[in-house]
Amino acid sequence: MLLSELLSVGRVKVPLGSRTKNDVLQELVALIVDGRDALNAAPILSAVRERELELTTGIGAGIAIPHGRTPLVNQLVVAAGVASSPIEYESLDGQPVSLFFLLVGPESASGAHVKALSRISRLLRRDVLRRQLIAAANAEAFLALVRSAEAA
Repeated sequence: MLLSELLSVGRVKVPLGSRTKNDVLQELVALIVDGRDALNAAPILSAVRERELELTTGIGAGIAIPHGRTPLVNQLVVAAGVASSPIEYESLDGQPVSLFFLLVGPESASGAHVKALSRISRLLRRDVLRRQLIAAANAEAFLALVRSAEAA
């Protein structure tokens, strides 16, 4: 599974307009529903927030990977974004977050969900890639960096 297959330019926002953790979660969920299914935005956001209550998804090094499971989607979907300035996120390392990847999937796709989380974590271990993604000028450049990193 390639992250670049799950992402699209329409699901990447550079920069995000949010300044708080709650707002960034809302903004990322909006990228997933893309205005076509606004009725499902609230329950999807609720599923992501419920997961966040278990343990922060701010994994450190300026990265957060919020995620949740819901029957409102029939396959794994991913959105990503870069904050214009770091957002306080209650991360494991206590540092604010600039780089966000949101995963939402159905209960039945738990294997794909875990694989996608693992894939994102592996890619973002690279300091250079993290810095390049944070510095991306737009969604197209962000996605090109992800594709290039996966091809390497």
